[in-house]
Amino acid sequence: MEPPVDETPRPAAEGLLRRLPDRPARRTLVAEVWIVLGLSLGGSALYAVLDLSRSLLSNRSLHAQSAVINGSFSSSATLNLVAQLVGIGLTLMPVALVVYLLSRSAESLASIGLDRRRPGLEVAWGAGLAAVVGGAGLALYIGAYHAGFNVKVVPTTLPDVWWRIPVLVLAAVQNGVLEETVVTGYLLHRLDQFGWQENRSLAASAVLRGSYHLYQGFGGFAGNLVMGLLFGRLYQRQRRLGRLVVAHSLIDTGAFVGYVLLKGKVSWLP
Repeated sequence: MEPPVDETPRPAAEGLLRRLPDRPARRTLVAEVWIVLGLSLGGSALYAVLDLSRSLLSNRSLHAQSAVINGSFSSSATLNLVAQLVGIGLTLMPVALVVYLLSRSAESLASIGLDRRRPGLEVAWGAGLAAVVGGAGLALYIGAYHAGFNVKVVPTTLPDVWWRIPVLVLAAVQNGVLEETVVTGYLLHRLDQFGWQENRSLAASAVLRGSYHLYQGFGGFAGNLVMGLLFGRLYQRQRRLGRLVVAHSLIDTGAFVGYVLLKGKVSWLP
């Protein structure tokens, strides 16, 4: 004889796993964006504003002050190397958070234009873009510095050891991956989902990019604002993020490694 079947309805929460909705509510996504920015480049922008305020309140002009991008952690070469690598890894955690949050909303990095399709084209595009933007950015920085609108930006004070160049390249790639993933791909993607007009989204992304460079001075803000407008518009038109990551990584690699190779050898480098 068959045992009686218990037809009592089970509560939806029963079980170890609960299926999440495919698309979070708008309010949830808005909170998500604020959290991502607060934990990453939005927080950096606030500190950059404080850095600029401190510089302006100083008795010295901006021209007489300096800002170090990649500084040393310790006089011990081994400890210094470990600290640099840990710093790079931790700085990339917001990218991991973006990947996770996209997956929670049934999306992926491909949803923001970062995938493995046609890597050669992405690298070629990125290299060409880096050549144009990098040269213009250097000229703008030198002009702003000599005009007194910028502090002296020191790309690195790392010691002359075997790992200095590799670490600087990794730091440059870290910048490219973090900034383009969060400020271009993720932010513009979410703002588009919120129904923002393209120009409004573009302005928000570009102003944010310029803001977290304010520690360099007004020239750093202006140059990165223009870069944000260009990169953001390209993304809106092409929906390809990989080429922007490549371009940004190459620009910063040129700045960091070029500084090491040219420091003290050319008269035009501050």
